[in-house]
Amino acid sequence: MNHGTEFSRRDFIKISSLFLAGSAALSTLPSGIVSGLGSNPMNGKGEKIVYSFCEHCFWRCGVAVHVSDGRVTKITGSEYHPLSNGKLCPRGTGGTGLLYDPDRLAHPLIRERKGGKQYYRKATWDEAITAVAGGLYKIHEQHGPSAIAMLHHGFGVSFFKKMFSEIGVNKIAKPSYDLCCGPARQATVLTYGYPSDTPEGFDIMNSKYMLFFGTHFGENMHNTAVQEISEGIRRGAKIVVFDPRFSTLAGKAEHWLPIKPATDIAMMQALMNVLISENLYDKEFVEQHTVGFAELWEEVKEMTPEKAATITDISADSIRTVAREFAFHAPAAFVHTGRRTNWYGDAMQRIRAIQILNALVGNFKMPGGVVAFEKYPLPQPPPAHEHPAYEKEVHSKYPFFPKDEPSNTIASHEIVQQAITGEVKALFIYGVNLPETMTLGRQTALEALQKVDFSVAVDVLPAEVTGYVDVVLPECTYLERYDDLDNGRAFRTPFVALRQPAVAPMFESKPGNEIARMITDKWGIHGVFAPTVEAGLDKKLKLAGSSLEEIKKRGVLVMPATDLYRKPGEPLNLNTPSGKVELASAQLKAGGFDAVPKYTKHPEAPAGYYRMLTGRKPMLTFGRTANNRFLGDLATAQENEVWVNTTVASKHQLSHGEYVHLKNQAGIVSEFPIKVKVTQRIRTDAVYMVHGFGHNAKELKWAYKRGASHNQLISKTDIDPAMGAVGFQNNFVTFVKEI
Repeated sequence: MNHGTEFSRRDFIKISSLFLAGSAALSTLPSGIVSGLGSNPMNGKGEKIVYSFCEHCFWRCGVAVHVSDGRVTKITGSEYHPLSNGKLCPRGTGGTGLLYDPDRLAHPLIRERKGGKQYYRKATWDEAITAVAGGLYKIHEQHGPSAIAMLHHGFGVSFFKKMFSEIGVNKIAKPSYDLCCGPARQATVLTYGYPSDTPEGFDIMNSKYMLFFGTHFGENMHNTAVQEISEGIRRGAKIVVFDPRFSTLAGKAEHWLPIKPATDIAMMQALMNVLISENLYDKEFVEQHTVGFAELWEEVKEMTPEKAATITDISADSIRTVAREFAFHAPAAFVHTGRRTNWYGDAMQRIRAIQILNALVGNFKMPGGVVAFEKYPLPQPPPAHEHPAYEKEVHSKYPFFPKDEPSNTIASHEIVQQAITGEVKALFIYGVNLPETMTLGRQTALEALQKVDFSVAVDVLPAEVTGYVDVVLPECTYLERYDDLDNGRAFRTPFVALRQPAVAPMFESKPGNEIARMITDKWGIHGVFAPTVEAGLDKKLKLAGSSLEEIKKRGVLVMPATDLYRKPGEPLNLNTPSGKVELASAQLKAGGFDAVPKYTKHPEAPAGYYRMLTGRKPMLTFGRTANNRFLGDLATAQENEVWVNTTVASKHQLSHGEYVHLKNQAGIVSEFPIKVKVTQRIRTDAVYMVHGFGHNAKELKWAYKRGASHNQLISKTDIDPAMGAVGFQNNFVTFVKEI
């Protein structure tokens, strides 16, 4: 296999049906699941329940997998796991749709070239691992470890991070950090001195007043948060939603305020203005536990509700009402930071503004306010080998990119750009469908895939990315494997959870731990992993006074709920330069950035175009569930729609239910049409569509051509200059009826 310049222009290869699971998978389906919705009742023969945790989104809820005669018949929420509490969202129950997907990758594949054409051939595991180990090591020897990068998404990546550490490869990124949680993490570090986590640190169930800026609870279906917000509503909590669209959460709100997109910071400054000018803020907390109040007031004193009304399209009276109600219910009140927090390239400062609002009402570590969850104290065994990592060059470009987050040593968009320029020559892609990932848009992703000398994809399904790489390695699903222990997150009830196989791997798929071990063995590096994955897990658990045998019974070990609230007079001792909450950040100021968040006007749509907003559906987690027949049979999950205000629809002569193509400001037209949803539930200056549809990989037989690809229409991105996250909501679209 030649990994030189001839593969710098690799063609897209359609994976042959001979390499997919095909009808063989359907023959293993329990009757009733073939149609996509049903499941067999327990028949009393060979039954068992295996406790594990889900992989259909990052929340990783505990699941009870019901197995009969070696087949998974249904999946329910684990009553023992604190993130599920016996309940699951639709995606969690739909795990059988992935396990028994007839389009699953069944065999390793290697790209070959013959007669000027490129094609995939079925390979043995030894052939595929030899190709991967050789291709990566050759680039490592010729160009150094910095020429290899890994993009990842999914909990199983821990084994591959350990694998790469053995040869000093430390260029690792998950795109979700750039797009979703990164800005909130770093904003909280700069304000409170600790990183926000998942679930985010809010005492939802005990809150009396909750403010949300575009956070779509009920549509993103983050299980525990949805349960807690439902409990909060039951207890009488009031909700305020600032959102250009009338979302599911807005339907539960006391106030829905259809804010103009890209004006959130102006609104937050106006709320601060009211709190301070009307002496509604918590003076005692601010004086004792914060720094930078005078600098904050100097910045926000001119952003009166009247001025903000001209920017945000929300009346001054409404702004004052929300600020006063927020202060009245504090400290049992909060502004939520949300998920997918980067929209316009100023995301970290936008979340900083949210956390400053929280600090002004003194809700930190108070019932119903902002809280700091704790982690289960699971000691980590020392690594088998120590290798110095090369310097994280990203910090010279983005000074506030995290220095303590091992899943991200560089921004994912930097890896993509370095692949295009030639600095990165090999891509190892774990669970990331790069052409449909909101990093820099589809065309940029494809250019990166075509430019690198060597590339590998480890995945379950034949998504778009698997048509461009040199080697495809089929991983078994989360229901067929062990992964590392899950204790990397904090929660009100600290826990450590186990992922364990409910059934044996199907076809020739293998678990990630075995794939990583085979690659290191090919490198001649032995002893990196325990003799078996079970032995490695047991060793870790015994350091905490437990064992694999014990945790397998319920799939989780749980500590008593921690005391989340501060005592009267208790010092905060925060890990900030001042030891206090930083309303004005000394670190940002020293780095040449605004110490206090400032409102900056963002581009407006060209005439006849509309800002493209995006989100998700309860049954969809983008690429992970797009081809899931169990979920896809639900009518609302079969395709996405474009929400268009009735006035805009009339202007463009659009009818409800009609199919149109979308064209963005750069002239890119959606490959597939999308159905129009005419509604008054969205502003006239924006449209809305769910991400994760419009797949052009024919091998995804269910997802193929369903709806339009949001990622294809991203041609403009805005990078947060402080911490390197990617914003993409300065893209605009119009409607094309005929192409």
